[in-house]
Amino acid sequence: MKFLIADDHELFLQGLEFILKKEYPNAQIKLANSYSGIMDILKTDTDFDLIITDLAMPGGNWLSSLQKMHEICSETPIIIISAVFDKEVLQKTYDIGVSGYISKSFSNAIIISAINLVLAGGMYIPPDLLKMSESMPQQSVKNLLKKMEKEETENEEETVTLTPRQTEVLNCIAEGLSNKQIAGKLGLSEGTVKIHITLLMRSLNVTNRIAAIRAGEKLGLISYNTTKSENNHA
Repeated sequence: MKFLIADDHELFLQGLEFILKKEYPNAQIKLANSYSGIMDILKTDTDFDLIITDLAMPGGNWLSSLQKMHEICSETPIIIISAVFDKEVLQKTYDIGVSGYISKSFSNAIIISAINLVLAGGMYIPPDLLKMSESMPQQSVKNLLKKMEKEETENEEETVTLTPRQTEVLNCIAEGLSNKQIAGKLGLSEGTVKIHITLLMRSLNVTNRIAAIRAGEKLGLISYNTTKSENNHA
């Protein structure tokens, strides 16, 4: 598991890093304290499972910076974690394609729960958004709900997207490799491999390796030059 997290408040950034390491002991975490810092990292490394960023940071306009981040890492979900909780800002971030918006006032348990939901392919909508809907223009509410309904419908129609790393792990599973062998081949820890397998199975809506292989083949995610032996996938 690989995270990029950014916040211009060092104490909060370190706290977020701490709770992520506690939840994902083998995770790789890169830190930035500005939008320019994020862009510097993305110049050389875009292989992240999740980006978590503060909203109001130096080094760039939040709207254009988020749009650029989404363009560079189109397959990587982005979560905003911010003290700013404005209904218009909230809606603009979802329009860009952000997968979650977390208030800094939330407990660690809620933050981790929201992160796990997004990693599993979901979208985190803050409960307060429902309260805000009473004061939001009705057309704005309808547009947001339509967007959410469209995404859910697309997911039901098997529009499945795995991260590049999850696709690599899936192909290793198709080769009949054990978790230990996958870890050795990809240079990961076994714990990280287990996390990737759990998340890709959730995304594919399957519960075992054989079903994951079949779903991957159906979706064209498995390279046909791999040697598959279903007898090894007990």
